[in-house]
Amino acid sequence: MQSDAHKNLPAITIAAIGVVFGDIGTSPLYALKEIFNGHHPIPVTPENILGILSMVVWSIVALVSVKYVAIIMRADNRGEGGSLALLALVTERAKNPRMSWIITLLGIFAAALFYGDSMITPAISVLSAVEGLEIITPTLKPYVIPITLLIITGLFFIQKRGTGTVGLFFGPVMVAWFGILGILGALEIMHNPGVLMALLPSYAFHFIVSHPGLAFLALGSVVLAVTGGEALYTDMGHFGRFPIRLAWFGFVMPALVLNYFGQGALLLAEPEAIASPFFHLAPDWALVPMVGLATLATVIASQAVISGAFSVARQSIQMGLLPRMQIIHTSGKEEGQIYVPFTNWTLYLAVVALVIGFKNSSNLAAAYGIAVTGTMLIDTILVAFVMVLLWRWNLLTVALVAGVMLVIDIAFFAANAIKIPEGGWFPIAMALVSFTVLTTWRRGRRLVADEMAKQSIPMDDFLQSIDDVHRINGTAIFMTSAKEGVPPALLHNLKHNQVLHERVVLVTVQTMPTPHVNDMDRIYLHPMRQGFQRLIIRYGFMESPDVPGALEQCKRFGERFDMMETTFYLSRETIVPSLARKFSPLRGRLFAVMSKNATSASDFFHIPTNRVVELGTQLVI
Repeated sequence: MQSDAHKNLPAITIAAIGVVFGDIGTSPLYALKEIFNGHHPIPVTPENILGILSMVVWSIVALVSVKYVAIIMRADNRGEGGSLALLALVTERAKNPRMSWIITLLGIFAAALFYGDSMITPAISVLSAVEGLEIITPTLKPYVIPITLLIITGLFFIQKRGTGTVGLFFGPVMVAWFGILGILGALEIMHNPGVLMALLPSYAFHFIVSHPGLAFLALGSVVLAVTGGEALYTDMGHFGRFPIRLAWFGFVMPALVLNYFGQGALLLAEPEAIASPFFHLAPDWALVPMVGLATLATVIASQAVISGAFSVARQSIQMGLLPRMQIIHTSGKEEGQIYVPFTNWTLYLAVVALVIGFKNSSNLAAAYGIAVTGTMLIDTILVAFVMVLLWRWNLLTVALVAGVMLVIDIAFFAANAIKIPEGGWFPIAMALVSFTVLTTWRRGRRLVADEMAKQSIPMDDFLQSIDDVHRINGTAIFMTSAKEGVPPALLHNLKHNQVLHERVVLVTVQTMPTPHVNDMDRIYLHPMRQGFQRLIIRYGFMESPDVPGALEQCKRFGERFDMMETTFYLSRETIVPSLARKFSPLRGRLFAVMSKNATSASDFFHIPTNRVVELGTQLVI
């Protein structure tokens, strides 16, 4: 096993470079340009250039190398990373209800911020690459937005075909991208090696002390150099901790630092190159290929974020934060390759609106930082809980380590907060909308469960009352979210048809606070009297439920299910919002609309539609 892992390490590492580092790898396109030429421009002087370069490289070290790679990547949920995986990990151990409630809200808001981030990343990345056409010739400027929209439209339209085939090219293309980043930077550094003095943290410290106001404004754009750092943690489950760390320290980080310092060396020699320092690094004959390669790299970065949004959507559904939605598996081999149509087209409309509304990458940069810094801030708070609840660190150590990370995150967040009027309002607005949707669904489902529990009757009382009921051949499966009591669909069926099948199975699909559940723990079967059985099927939050597949596994308990002799009974609730104080009228109506438009249980659980009977239930919440 160990030798196989070592044998596959190069391939896994190259694949990780293609998927994990796309976002942070395209930051050199716009980061320094925005710092010196954005909404709060820093004067292009040798002192400022060295100070900013020092801030950039030490921000990368502090936020990516130390915080995410060295510390947060240790907080995996059985190999998986990301805000929701971290949320599941922490809430499982949080015994205090109030603490659990706070942690849950933080995790949900981090997921909401991710949706805002996944809208901005394709817009700013592709737009910044296509803007390279303006460097080739200014006459191409009117075509930048149409070409950007064309590329983005193509990107979202191919999502339904899956990323497996295209994904084979991601790694080699991004390896070439980072290689060229490093080479261009190194060649420019050779003309002005003095720029490497900025590797000393004293230059950053001197700039901050000498120009505190400018340094604070600069932080709002310096963060652009670390956008995508959180992806190292989010995508950890796909590639593993070691290949990501190897790729980061061995290849990606050196390439990024070389490129930023190359841009700095160029600005020291030619301050007028600030209009687009990245593209000015390339010789004139290489401009067109560089624009093409940059566009390809930004498409790959966007693809990784879109795939991440699909994954977060599935996790949210499984964890009861979103209603059931259609999830299409685009690969018969890879569980993680999925397509969520609703998420795809929602993102597409938002990205198109961003490109048309903000018009250039500089305007979008003002909106970008707030989502990233907000996510990083929440990740720090959640990992502080991990340090206490899971790792059992000394409180003084937690205060020191988490406190330093928190101070850095708050500084970056505050610097981006001043950009709220300039575009920072967009990710906040999107996050608030997403947060409202996620919490409304979560709260609404709890109220529905409480209401159905009130209408239910104990199983023992029911079994004692059905001695005279006529039984017919076959198997009836009643899907129910409750693990106790009699499902409403069963009561409705008995009331209207006045018969019961000879075998009745009450099936509950349960999501566990782990990414995956092994097959031996998947099924819990509890026989009862009168031909009744209760079956609990467990799935991890990274898995998609498949009820017929789970029924096949019941063979090991001696139970077989013939689909042609089995009828599935599903309860379809019609939600009627009340004026009760449990739910505001607006959120009640929102929940009712979401319930009405949720994907049918038969499609979501992969139940054959010709074997399904739906029984309606009206609930007032």
